[in-house]
Amino acid sequence: MPCGSPSADGDDVVLLDESGNPIGAADRRTVHTDQTPLHLAFSTYLFDADDRLLLTQRAHDKVTWPSVWTNSCCGHPRPGEGPTSAASRRIREELGLVVKPSELRCVAPDFRYRAVDAQGVVENEMCPVYVAEVDSAAHDARRADPEEIADCRWVPWRDVIDRAANDPASLSPWAVLQIPLVAAARPPRSVVEGGGDSGPEGSA
Repeated sequence: MPCGSPSADGDDVVLLDESGNPIGAADRRTVHTDQTPLHLAFSTYLFDADDRLLLTQRAHDKVTWPSVWTNSCCGHPRPGEGPTSAASRRIREELGLVVKPSELRCVAPDFRYRAVDAQGVVENEMCPVYVAEVDSAAHDARRADPEEIADCRWVPWRDVIDRAANDPASLSPWAVLQIPLVAAARPPRSVVEGGGDSGPEGSA
């Protein structure tokens, strides 16, 4: 059954049934509780020419997983908004980067997860995963939305893959599950191209 009520300003998430069909809407700002209903989301992974991934640290006062490092950008399509349009919008709003919907490639269309954070707040999402190649020189960390992002770093993709496998507690639970799927669809370039320096290392 739908849980919650739509917002007055349209900042809503799309509620889903177990088959992924829309069944209603709820205010994004209040939908996450200890009984969060299944809803539609997206995750994005942004890579640069040096084969680095943009990792972001969630703002310290986020309702779910505050201060945790995660993938480049996450969010929720609004009712009537496609996932790639929503991802393009949130990448611009959160990171100040322009990525067109057509530049986003879906690598895990059926990804779904449920996780409970230390405060008992639940994430419960059908969450297609997208990748895109971007110009890291166009990224200015000072333009990040402080209500969403506390910090961000460009980290070699191979290091991110190793971190998800060997230190999963240092990343969001959805990123830990998604990274192997992304790596299968978009392997580190040193594997594909036969080696080479992946660029200056970041740390997060």
